[in-house]
Amino acid sequence: MIRAGDTLVNPVSGETISFVETAAETGGDYTVIECAVRPGGGVPMAHVHPNQSETFEVLEGELSLKVGRDKLVAQAGDVVTVAPGTVHKFRNDTDRIVRFRCTVTPSLGFEQFLQTICALGADGKLNKRGMPHPLQLAVIANATFGDARAPYVPAWMQKAGLSVGAAIGRLAGYAPSYEPAPSAAPAPAAQREPATA
Repeated sequence: MIRAGDTLVNPVSGETISFVETAAETGGDYTVIECAVRPGGGVPMAHVHPNQSETFEVLEGELSLKVGRDKLVAQAGDVVTVAPGTVHKFRNDTDRIVRFRCTVTPSLGFEQFLQTICALGADGKLNKRGMPHPLQLAVIANATFGDARAPYVPAWMQKAGLSVGAAIGRLAGYAPSYEPAPSAAPAPAAQREPATA
């Protein structure tokens, strides 16, 4: 379970995400994160949250956003709210790190999604664009369809395609969440067998 103070890193998208307030603390009403994005980093594709709003408050640097048809450059002190159902994406188009605070209301599956994507990125399972294997993506997108989806393609058409892709993905062993396999670490010194001469 995510707790305030936990930090996730996605080396592919260039995001470092720190949790300020979590669903466990707010009763699921909202989640607050602080995100630092390296130059050239950002979310890999425009998307829609049908039932959630996102409020971006820029703390440092400049954040390029596409919100609906508008292209914005938000600077330190600016606040941009994305209403539910609005197509959006963000990116750092500068040569400096940008930091912002984001409030997602309500939380829904937002935290689990971030955990999954960051774990995939850390394990080298995202492509250069920040996307997982197509079958893995189908399983994740099908499971989180109520929280996030692609824009422009009608929802019923996406759901039909994702249902088929997710069924195949599950047969191939993919799950809607991802946790890295525990690494094989040497046993603590107290548990090692004594050396024999």
